[in-house]
Amino acid sequence: MFWRMLREFLDRPEVSEICELRGRFGIMAFHGGNLERTTDAIAREVAERTGSSIYAVVQAQPLREHVPSTAFDPAHSNVLAGFLDHVDTVISLHGYGRDDRFWDLLLGGRNRDLAAHLAAHLRGGLPERFGVVDNLDDIPDGLRGQHPDNPVNRPRHAGAQIELPPASRWNREESNWSDHAGTGRAPQVALLIELLVAAVTSWNA
Repeated sequence: MFWRMLREFLDRPEVSEICELRGRFGIMAFHGGNLERTTDAIAREVAERTGSSIYAVVQAQPLREHVPSTAFDPAHSNVLAGFLDHVDTVISLHGYGRDDRFWDLLLGGRNRDLAAHLAAHLRGGLPERFGVVDNLDDIPDGLRGQHPDNPVNRPRHAGAQIELPPASRWNREESNWSDHAGTGRAPQVALLIELLVAAVTSWNA
């Protein structure tokens, strides 16, 4: 059962459930730490700089366990329930890897206005080699973030899910994932954070 999977997972000593309640806009990274690396680092900084609330689940090394997004049920996590009750709109950050989409950022989730808003900022600021895909028909089924049980769709105004490809998170100079296990911040990660901060700030305004 998904609820048992979630509860047992969150109770593991290698797993940290993080929640800081600030504004009504929220940032999530519930596959952070050693799984979808760099996602929680981006989420934390964007949240801090925009006054947004944050919910993150961080796995310490060597754990790498993928709990499906739909298994993150607030009925079985008081921390997640408190976060979702507090926020109206969210961005959920994920990492993915597919050989044919090494450079593409995929913007799913049910708040399509927010997805389009984010896409405009990302297209306007990222280098041309990065693709920004916000047409759901062009996003693979499993990466669209449309299921109602996905936490990105649970707040009152739902949210946008950003799937980040390896090229957006990898530090080429240090041959490791940016902001992970002592690795410094890659230039494209710093730029991505700046663009997301600008997008969230203008959305809230």
